[in-house]
Amino acid sequence: MATYLVGDLQGCYDELQLLLDKVKFDPQQDQLYLVGDLVARGDQSLACLRLVKSLGERAHTVLGNHDLHLISTALGIKKVKARDRVDAIFAAPDFHELIHWLRQQPLLVHNAQAGFVMVHAGISPDWDLATAKACAAEVEQVLRHGDYAAMIAQMYDNSPARWSPDLQGMERLRYSINVFTRMRFCYRDHRLDFNCKAPPQQAPDELTPWFQLDNPLYAQENIVFGHWASLLNTPTPPTIYALDTGCVWGNQMTMLRWEDKRYFVQPAVKRYA
Repeated sequence: MATYLVGDLQGCYDELQLLLDKVKFDPQQDQLYLVGDLVARGDQSLACLRLVKSLGERAHTVLGNHDLHLISTALGIKKVKARDRVDAIFAAPDFHELIHWLRQQPLLVHNAQAGFVMVHAGISPDWDLATAKACAAEVEQVLRHGDYAAMIAQMYDNSPARWSPDLQGMERLRYSINVFTRMRFCYRDHRLDFNCKAPPQQAPDELTPWFQLDNPLYAQENIVFGHWASLLNTPTPPTIYALDTGCVWGNQMTMLRWEDKRYFVQPAVKRYA
């Protein structure tokens, strides 16, 4: 049995299949973990959703910003963008089933036995693991059982930029969603920045990658994430595993076998974005 973790799919189904073939993935024995953003920009988002869903308990994904945006467009809150290439999902006979399945997925996965935490974008520099898990659970509860349409409609905002345990209601939910699905850089006082998407070496001096800030959690736990394609070839601390290597941008898809920390790479078949 092996545990494989893979970076953002974003509709790049062919590359995922080539990687699974390369490692001889056995759905009867192996486990597949995905860092989110299953959909958007690549032209096979429907196939990606169906494959991950079909693997049942052998696959574990977290929600990314593109996944949440797909839910938003399914609700009619936002319009579908042509560049997202998701028309096939809306035309599929299992459309509602797939959106319902997507709503059931978590924002954070903690595999204590294997020794890693998986999120899409990151974990707040102001959170310990218990707080991160609690904040993820609050959003997941609304997505699965609450007024998720109202939450999704109000998630498109950059505030509040700084965590406080006193945050309540939509402000608390929005901060958590932004951390888990959108965060890259923070200011040194831990305020979130959403403007800079560059590699760290090209960022303004006042900004720091979230994982380089002073949070004991970042050294205590192995954290696996995606979202940040421009981190490609950028060194990260030993406990930080960045798996989005920009396949949809014409770079490559990356898979990590956890047991021996071996990386497998599949060059992009084509560039979509």
